[in-house]
Amino acid sequence: MPLQHVGFIDLPPHDKDGGFDHAAVHEPTGRIYVAHTANDAVDVIDIETRKLVGSIGGLPAVAGALVAEPDLVFTSNRGENTVGVFRAVDAPRVEKIPVGVRPNGLAHDGRRGRLLAAHVGDPAISGSCTLSVVDVEARKRVADIAVAGRTRWTVYDPVADVFHVNIANPPQIIAVTAGDPARIRRVTTIPHAGPHGLDIDVDRRRLFCACDAGVLLEVEADRGEVLATERIAGVPDVVFFNKALRRLYVAIGEPGVIEVFDTAPLRRHETVVTEAGAHTLSFDARRNIVCAFLPGSHRAAVYRDHV
Repeated sequence: MPLQHVGFIDLPPHDKDGGFDHAAVHEPTGRIYVAHTANDAVDVIDIETRKLVGSIGGLPAVAGALVAEPDLVFTSNRGENTVGVFRAVDAPRVEKIPVGVRPNGLAHDGRRGRLLAAHVGDPAISGSCTLSVVDVEARKRVADIAVAGRTRWTVYDPVADVFHVNIANPPQIIAVTAGDPARIRRVTTIPHAGPHGLDIDVDRRRLFCACDAGVLLEVEADRGEVLATERIAGVPDVVFFNKALRRLYVAIGEPGVIEVFDTAPLRRHETVVTEAGAHTLSFDARRNIVCAFLPGSHRAAVYRDHV
């Protein structure tokens, strides 16, 4: 069945250029935390009532949000080279931890309580394309890792106990050992430009990597072998894997669509028109809810998926 559009949620208008970026869901409460980059804030949505709860400000050029069990929320604040940490409660207190240059992707190792921040870097600053490892309980950075180029998104793999990280140029997926965060275990060369969105099917040992070249790749997670390739409608950004339905959602800002793929085997399921510039999504696995964030109309479009 196709994604069912169930409504819109109004979000605050933009204070400046920038729109929305990565979002994450606190599934016990159904609250969505979306980076509202244009407002230096994270907007909080209650998906049960389909209303805006409020906004958490003071997060300069926030690029992403990540939720970790049971109730921690992390943000990557590109404008001040920090990550934010707060609890998924009303009126949270945000703590900030210095990391590298222009943090973007975030992944959490719950076993050790470590956060990986992947940095976009600055072309004017030599060696600024790095990763930082943060001890969450101690609220401090404990390691830095140099990488070959600008990073994109990252995910933690609990089976291999590694962080997988997309590198845009040279196109790579690297695997960083979580137990020894200064060591890169493996570098996989990607045969298409601009690895961007990334997610993982832990059970089937598959990475799904959406590339700027307009392709979606299925990659064997432990060997790095490219197993399947599908064309997509344009330059992608966020991807999310739905374990229950074995589907992947790919946000593409231009022309403004969600491309939905079945993953066993990898094949296109449908294309859903959203809005020009809508390059980011959230996914609630408990409720099978996908939200697309629409920068032109500053709304969230809400969809329910079905078997």
